Amino acid sequence: MNYTIEDLSLLEALRQGEDMAFEQLFRRYYAVLCAYARRMLSMEDAEEVVQEVMLWLWENRHELVIESSLCQYLFKMTYRKVLNHLTRQQIKTKVEAAFYERTQSMLCEVDYGQLEELGRRINEAVAALPDSYREAFVMHRFKDLGYKEIAEVLEVSQQTVAYRIQQALKLLRVSLKDYLPMLMWLVG
Repeated sequence: MNYTIEDLSLLEALRQGEDMAFEQLFRRYYAVLCAYARRMLSMEDAEEVVQEVMLWLWENRHELVIESSLCQYLFKMTYRKVLNHLTRQQIKTKVEAAFYERTQSMLCEVDYGQLEELGRRINEAVAALPDSYREAFVMHRFKDLGYKEIAEVLEVSQQTVAYRIQQALKLLRVSLKDYLPMLMWLVG
């Protein structure tokens, strides 16, 4: 092992849970580890990685087994965390690209005739609702009024408004069941 006497005493104090030892270790290595990680990451990401290293070190101080020097151990740990971070970024970029491509292809496949048909069917379904349900539903969904405002206009309780809207949605689900896959795609 390539320990300095200072590293040995620092590690032992750290294992004992001494805050001052951790603070000293943090001050000694934080900036240099950030500079090292910065060679591969943005400054913000580099700092985040080094903070993860330091947090892990503190949380695992009692089980800490270091077979090289403390400095080498911290650099290796930082390097591994940087690689993990870069891998996560790569995966995220691939997922975002795949999502973008899928969305673009779905948009190209949209049949605007079907959209017009859907709009017509929604209007018909809303028009077929009982008057009290339709009135509450239209105020809430198309005029953006809250339950309290609708209750005041219709001179009923908020619970009645909620019930009417809930019933309207149930009836609409039934009458538009053939269009639900398209509605789910448009909304979700």
